[in-house]
Amino acid sequence: MTQPFTAGERLGSGSGTPAAPPPRRRPPEPRRPRFGWLRGILAVLMALFVLASGLVAAAGWTAYQHFSRDLPDVQGLRDYQPRVMSRVYAGDSRLLAELATERRIFVPYAAIPEIVKHAFVSAEDQNFFTHRGVDPVAMLRAAVTDARQYGQGRRPIGASTITQQVAKNMLLGNEVSIARKAKEVILALRIENSLSKDRILELYLNEIYLGLSAYGVASAAQTYFNKSLPELTIAEAAFLAALPKAPNNYNPFRFPEAARARRDWVLDRMAEDGVISVAQRDSAKAAPIVPAPFRRPDQVSGGDYFAEEVRRQLLEKFGADQTTQGGLVVRTSLDPALQAAADRALHEGLIRYDQKRGGWRGPVARLQAGPALRTTWAAGLAALGKPPGLLPEWRLAVVLEETDGEARLGFLERPPGAVAFVPRVLPLLLAESGWARPVKDGAPGAAPRRMADVAQVGDVVMVEPAPAVAAQGKTPARPERLLLRQIPQVQGALVSLDPATGRVLALSGGWSFEMSQFDRVTQANRQPGSSFKPFVYLTALEDGISPSQRFLDAPFVVDQGAAGKWRPGNYELDFSGPVPLHVALEKSLNLVTVRVADRVGMEAVARTAAAFHIVDNLPRLLPAALGAVETTVLREAGAYAGIAAGGREVVPTLIDSVQDRDGHILWRAPGLACDGCQDPTQPPALVDNRKQVADPQSIYQLNLMMQGVVQRGTGVPAGVGLNRQIAGKTGTSQDFQDAWFSGFTPDLVTIVWIGYDTPTSLGNNETGGNVAAPVWHDFMAVALKTRPKLTFQPPPGVTIASYESGFGSVTDAFKPGQEPGASGPIGSPPPGEAAASGDAAPGTTAAAAPAAAPGVDSGMGGLY
Repeated sequence: MTQPFTAGERLGSGSGTPAAPPPRRRPPEPRRPRFGWLRGILAVLMALFVLASGLVAAAGWTAYQHFSRDLPDVQGLRDYQPRVMSRVYAGDSRLLAELATERRIFVPYAAIPEIVKHAFVSAEDQNFFTHRGVDPVAMLRAAVTDARQYGQGRRPIGASTITQQVAKNMLLGNEVSIARKAKEVILALRIENSLSKDRILELYLNEIYLGLSAYGVASAAQTYFNKSLPELTIAEAAFLAALPKAPNNYNPFRFPEAARARRDWVLDRMAEDGVISVAQRDSAKAAPIVPAPFRRPDQVSGGDYFAEEVRRQLLEKFGADQTTQGGLVVRTSLDPALQAAADRALHEGLIRYDQKRGGWRGPVARLQAGPALRTTWAAGLAALGKPPGLLPEWRLAVVLEETDGEARLGFLERPPGAVAFVPRVLPLLLAESGWARPVKDGAPGAAPRRMADVAQVGDVVMVEPAPAVAAQGKTPARPERLLLRQIPQVQGALVSLDPATGRVLALSGGWSFEMSQFDRVTQANRQPGSSFKPFVYLTALEDGISPSQRFLDAPFVVDQGAAGKWRPGNYELDFSGPVPLHVALEKSLNLVTVRVADRVGMEAVARTAAAFHIVDNLPRLLPAALGAVETTVLREAGAYAGIAAGGREVVPTLIDSVQDRDGHILWRAPGLACDGCQDPTQPPALVDNRKQVADPQSIYQLNLMMQGVVQRGTGVPAGVGLNRQIAGKTGTSQDFQDAWFSGFTPDLVTIVWIGYDTPTSLGNNETGGNVAAPVWHDFMAVALKTRPKLTFQPPPGVTIASYESGFGSVTDAFKPGQEPGASGPIGSPPPGEAAASGDAAPGTTAAAAPAAAPGVDSGMGGLY
C-alpha cells in the first residue's frame, strides 16, 4: 500500500529546496476479450436476421392477404354434391341413355375398397394421413428437381398433396402459375382444418379425371376393365392409381408398355409403404394389363331419336347443369319391343320406295382390281370405315368376280361370341337385284341385264346376308347369299302412342340417327295434306250436320281478286255429284271438303284445330281445309289421339317422371290421377283429368267415318289382314311431296310420314295410301299381336244404323233428332256456282260437269 507523504516531504528538504516529485505510473490497460470481432459480426448478422424475418413476415402476411382474397369457401365441400351423370330408362326399366359432361359414378368412402384407397395414397401422397395439407419435404424435393430442369421446356413437377389436388380440381382450376400454387396451399390448409381425411379422400377418388371421359375410380373401373370397384385386382387398382399423372400417356389401349411400367412403379410404392407384401407385388407385376371396354348390360338398342328428344326436354325443364350433372333418374314411356318394330317397319318401307323409285346409285367405295385383290381384299375392307347409316345387319362387301347372272362377293363377319372378324365369300344374284337400275341424268335407267351393269370387280357395296331358302311350290330353292342394299335418299318418321295417357311408346325420326340427328317426328314441319280433313269434318259434325248429309262434289271456284282464281280439284280429276259426308271422307274428296269448310266457316275449323293442337293458328283460308298448313308428326299424333280418346285433350309425353339423386320427384307427366293410391284402405281409381275438347257423340260419328276410310276408302292397305277395328286417314300433300297415314285402334295411335327433307315430289301416284299405309300396317301387325282385341265404345245417346249411301252400304252413328241416311238442304251455294241436287239448276247434275276446268289446282293442300 503506498504511504502518504509527510509535510516535510511535500514542502521540500530542510534546506528549503523543494524535493522532486516521484515519477507517475501509467495505469494498466484493460485486457481485450478474445474473438471480440466475431461477436460484433454475429450481432450485426442477428440484427439483419431479425430485420429480414420481419420483412419476410410482412411480405408473407401481405402475400397471404393478397392470395387469400376472394378465395372460394371450403365449407361448401362439406355438403358438396358431385357432378353425377343422369340416367334415362325405358318403360321396362332398362337403361336407354346416359347424360353427362363428365362420366362419373359417385361411391361413398365406406364403399371404396381399401386396396384402391391405398394404391392412390401410395402413388400420389405417401404422407397423406400424417401431413396437415401440405408436405414441405415433397415441395422442397420438387423445387430442386424443377431447378435442375429449368430451361429444358418441361412442365414443372408438382409435389401437390391429395388435399392440394382437391383444392385445385374442385375450387381453382388447372392454371400453371405461382399465384395458383399459393392459393392451392392456402386452401389445402383450410380444407384440412374443415374436413376429415376420409372426406378429403372420398372427394378426391370421386373427382379425379382418369382418361377416356372417366371421372372417379368407379367410372374408371368400368371404362378400363368393365368391372365394379370390388372386382378389381391389386394390379388393376395399381393401374388406376397410375393414371392421374398423365391419363392419356398411360392409356392401355394405345400405350400398353408405358401403362405397365407406370403400374409397376405404383406397385413398388405400395410394397414400400407396407400396403402389400413383396410376394403380392411380384405376383401383380407378372399380371398383364388386359383392358376390357365397358359394355353396358341390358341397354336398349335403337331409340336414339327418342332419347335425344328426352334430352332436349330435360334441358328445357331443368337446364344444362342439372340435366348433365345432377344425377337425375328419368323414367320414360319407351317400349323397346315397339321401338324395334317401328325402326324395322320404317326401314323396310323406305327401302321399298327407294328400290321402286330411286334406282342404283353405285358402289360406296372401290378397291384396286387385279390378281392381288384375292389375297388383299379382307385387309382392304377392314381399313374402310363404317359408312353412317349402315344398318347393323348390313355389311360392306367387295366384288371378287362376276358373271352375267351373279357375282361373288367377299365380306367380313364376326361369329357370335367371337372378337375377330372372319372373311367369307357368298354369291349376289342378278335375279334378286333387278331393282338396281343404274341412275343416269338423275333418273333410274333400264333394268340391269347382267351383273356388270350393277357392280364390277373391286366395287365395294352394301349387302345383307340372307339365309338359304328351300324350294316351295314353283319357287326354286336358293342358297345362302347376299342381297344388294343401299341407303335410301328418301326419309320418313313414325310415332306411336297410347291415347289413354299420351305416353309415346315408339319414335323413329328418320333412317339413321347416326347419319342425321334431325328428328322428323318433332322437328320437321310438313303439310299434312288430307290427313287434316277429319278436323274439318269434326267441325261440321259438332255443328249438327249428319254423317249422311250430302254435299256437292263439283267444280268450286274462289275469286281471289288480284291473285286470280283458285280452282281446287279431286285427286282423280272427276266429280261424283251429291255425296254423303261419310263417303266424302272415305274417298278424300277435296271439293266436298272445301264446301264443308265453307259451310261451317274457317273460323270454326281453326278453333277445332287449335283445340286438338294440330295447328295452333290455322289460316282462315279455304286451302287450309285441305291441309295446306304445316304441322309435325308428333302434333298430328296428339290430335289423332284426342279423337281416339273420345274428344279428350291429349298431350304426347315421352317422360313419365324425373327424380333427383335423392329420389325426390321433380316432375311427373300430367293427365291421369289415381284417387286412393296413397290410402291402402281405399281401392285405387284412375281419374281422367284431361280437358274435354270435343263432343263425344260427334267424335264417335267421326270415328265410324274414319273406319270406313280403312275398310273401303283410301286407307285400305293399312288394315289388310289385321282383323281389328281401325280408324284412320291418308294424307298426300300437293305435288306428292308428303305421304301420310294416320290411324288408330282403341288403344294405340300411330302416325307415319314419308318424304324428302327438301320438299320434292315422291312421284306421280305416290300417295299416303300407297307409300305410308304399308309401313303403318307392318308396324301395327307386330304391335297388335300382344294386345287384346278392343272395340270403340259408343257414347250414350247415339243410334248406330246402316243405310244405302248411293256408293254402297255404310254404317254411321246418329245423334238424337238425326234420321239415319237422311240428307237435308245445305243452304245456298257459293256465288256464281250452279246448284245441283237441292242446289241444282233445272236439267243439270253435278255428274254432268266437265272433268276438269282449265287451271284446276288438284292439290293446294290435300290430294288423297
